[in-house]
Amino acid sequence: MRHRVFSLLLFICGLVPFSAALAASDPSDRPGSKDPDIFTRMPGFHISSYQVLDFDRYEFKTGSTKTEKVEGRRTAVSYTAKEGLSHPSGLQVIRNYVNAAKAVGGGQVYEFEDGGTQYSTIRILKEGVEIWVEVSGANNGMHNVQLVSKQLMKQDVLANAAALSSGIRETGRVAVYGIYFDTGKADLKPASDPAVAEIVKMLKADTNLKIYVVGHTDNAGQFANNVKLSQDRAASVVNALVSKHAIAATRLTPFGAGPTSRPASNKTEEGKAKNRRVELVGQ
Repeated sequence: MRHRVFSLLLFICGLVPFSAALAASDPSDRPGSKDPDIFTRMPGFHISSYQVLDFDRYEFKTGSTKTEKVEGRRTAVSYTAKEGLSHPSGLQVIRNYVNAAKAVGGGQVYEFEDGGTQYSTIRILKEGVEIWVEVSGANNGMHNVQLVSKQLMKQDVLANAAALSSGIRETGRVAVYGIYFDTGKADLKPASDPAVAEIVKMLKADTNLKIYVVGHTDNAGQFANNVKLSQDRAASVVNALVSKHAIAATRLTPFGAGPTSRPASNKTEEGKAKNRRVELVGQ
């Protein structure tokens, strides 16, 4: 019981700023590894396997026949008990994580057992970021943590100026992915610069081209708010083209379509991501 309580206290500490002593890695940890940012570890364990992927998908079990596919930054950590340590049960391990998550407003989504291994799916909302965790542990001194911080993939590959121009000539419009805004805001993020640069190249290559810059949203929130947000975002793109790249304002007309013209369903996160976009439409 004493060991169990001590473990829980350590995990609760891990969800708030903690001391360097608690955060320090163990000499026997896998080189380059560390505990996930929101958890410390069970006492007496070291990291035996570690992987971080900037963008990946993991399927979390949320019911006996239900799963949730979550995309974002994925961290996978495996822990192994040090020699001589009395092994905690798999149930004790997952309950420690669940209790720690509850301490900061998170909670368990689903718990199950499969082949002698205990599993728990946990969801935490921390500083506006949705974090999904799967903890699995058996009675053999080993347990695993899969953690995904939900986020959209950064679009690294962009349509170049020639492709944008071709799209407008052939279909009258082209979607520009790679233009980023914070949720509910209209300020262009710096990560949008490469996509904006390709629009500039297209406009400078064809000085007679005039376009509508059309903002689109998904269906989250109120309709009127989405229409205004899409208009403001389109205006931000136009402002960047005019003020930073000397494109004549007479060639650009911003328009907000809100959620009214979508290429995909809003029932999935993937669909919503496609629907949140900026399009260039030839005048």
